[in-house]
Amino acid sequence: MATTSKPIIVVGAGLAGSLLGVYLARRGFQVDVYERRPDMRKTRISAGRSINLALSTRGIHALKEVGLYDDIMKISIPMKGRMVHHLDGTLHSQPYGKNESEVINAVSRGELNMRLMDLAEAQGGIHFHFNQRCIGMGFDEGLVYLKDETTAHTYTVTGETVIGTDGSASAIRADMQKVGRFNYSQQFLEHGYKELLIPPAPRGEFQIEKNALHIWPRKTYMLIALPNLDGSFTCTLFYPYSGENSFESLDREDKVSSFFQEQFPDVLPLMPRLTEEFFANPTGSLVTIKCDPWHVDDKALLLGDAAHAIVPFYGQGMNCAFEDCTVLNGCIEQHGRDWENVFRSFERLRKANADAIADLAVENFYEMRDLVTDPRFILKKEIEHVLEEKFPDRFVPKYSMVTFHRVPYSVAMKRGKIQEEILDELAANTERADRIDLEQASHLIQLKLVDAFSEVMPS
Repeated sequence: MATTSKPIIVVGAGLAGSLLGVYLARRGFQVDVYERRPDMRKTRISAGRSINLALSTRGIHALKEVGLYDDIMKISIPMKGRMVHHLDGTLHSQPYGKNESEVINAVSRGELNMRLMDLAEAQGGIHFHFNQRCIGMGFDEGLVYLKDETTAHTYTVTGETVIGTDGSASAIRADMQKVGRFNYSQQFLEHGYKELLIPPAPRGEFQIEKNALHIWPRKTYMLIALPNLDGSFTCTLFYPYSGENSFESLDREDKVSSFFQEQFPDVLPLMPRLTEEFFANPTGSLVTIKCDPWHVDDKALLLGDAAHAIVPFYGQGMNCAFEDCTVLNGCIEQHGRDWENVFRSFERLRKANADAIADLAVENFYEMRDLVTDPRFILKKEIEHVLEEKFPDRFVPKYSMVTFHRVPYSVAMKRGKIQEEILDELAANTERADRIDLEQASHLIQLKLVDAFSEVMPS
């Protein structure tokens, strides 16, 4: 696709904005990316708000499309399943997929973002402008209002069109709300999160199992840990904001130490700087944002968290945003520079799916926090794997549909609810997964899952 004199303006140089820039540049567009933060490749960014990411099939597909897959996989660590840490110190492994090829990949948000920016610049046709805060947009003229954070100078830019990838606090979205007939909702969890660290052992080795997502579920809260390339683990405590047992109540070092000694005794010896990090790192919030429409005529579009921020408990925030880039690229392929039709088609294809993964992510929070140690839940998971093995053309676990396939999220949610009914019925009649009535299972699957799995896969 030939270039024009005006660039496409991308607001936000996070994961979605950087990857989108590559997609656009590969089509011959000139791309200007404006980012409010300094260049993280040159300036140390403070830690504490960077929940490690889980790269899976949807994100991998996007990276392969633009030729970045091999480079990104060099900074990732495969995780084969959950490693559940019980209060008494015993461990229980729960595999994610049907075999060891179905894994999710732990990757540092900062490392991934820096690598994407490097690869984007190497692509050519992309220019990053750092310390440039977007303070709004005038849609009639297509003007983006910017403020240089180093000089306080304000100015405007205009381009062929504007795409806002400026996150859950999007300035582009805030001005869309002023246009009128704009639906917006945000829902905060009662829990916040605090980032902590398990450092590597003295010789750089991992102190706990490397190829797993570790989880310490404690019913109303939990701790998780994901591996890093240097042998450390980024840990995240999800805990209520306020109340008797909350971040609010952990207001002294001795209370923090006692809390970890009581609830996470096996991890406490692995965190020598626990109390220091606990009070130095901020408490982050967890929000779901839904809105529509995502575009204003042919002037501007929202993509990624700016359009649909979700909580991190399905590991799909980044993957969903990367899939946004894939879908938008397909819409450009179909409609060319007819931006209004591009944006309208993109929203039609993605809105229902973004809403679905937002709801699934909240559901998975309660599953991870409350259910992973429940015997009935474990039995149903084991039955899931049996059914997937016996009836692979029709039954694929909901988690696998979301994580290891590119089935639309809305289809995975709908099909997952039906499959949950099947699992409930089968689990009610057995205490062991290898003793389920396969004839009954076949009948239920044929009756309830009308479409074969292949029929719901994207073409």
